[in-house]
Amino acid sequence: MRSVGVDERTEHTDNPVELDLIPVIEAIDADPIEQVADRAVEECREYVRQRGFIRGGELRQLDTEFVIAVEVQYVASEIARSIRVTDDEKRYFRSLIRGLTAGERPDPKAVPDSLAAARGLAIAAIIDAYRRDLTRYLTEHPDGETRTVMGRFVDHRKRIEALDGSIPPENAEALLHGLIALSRYATGDQSALDTARDCLDSLE
Repeated sequence: MRSVGVDERTEHTDNPVELDLIPVIEAIDADPIEQVADRAVEECREYVRQRGFIRGGELRQLDTEFVIAVEVQYVASEIARSIRVTDDEKRYFRSLIRGLTAGERPDPKAVPDSLAAARGLAIAAIIDAYRRDLTRYLTEHPDGETRTVMGRFVDHRKRIEALDGSIPPENAEALLHGLIALSRYATGDQSALDTARDCLDSLE
């Protein structure tokens, strides 16, 4: 994460960058899946490296493109180092990549067992990425409710990491929905806090 100040009070952690996976999509049925996965990892890693959630001093919501980029990075890394990639893994990887253009993510039920841990670790990474900028933002804009609920997400992130990502995809999805709701609350949607809490309560 980088912060570039344009004046003493304005900071940025989010840079204007686009995630271009068209070459990956075009190669996905022609090139070896491991090579395509390597390419996807590189593209997504560079994109995620430049992204943040504070722009012009204002906090931004957690967006679908960032979520998919992190998921692709983790899933593609698993596929790239796999000795044998199954048809289910290929199918899921394709649906994840192609879902980027429509802003849609595969249903948790579509996640192969062999990729569930990768998806879990991706959600943990997303929680940590948003936590960093949210904590930074709350330093200047204190909100006890936001900080408390974010702390509960951090606890889940630690559990996921301790389990090396091995949590049910449905649980990972609930955490993501809750985090998105918290990001909506932190950026002004007062009604979203209850949604974030409900998602957390469903897992505890």
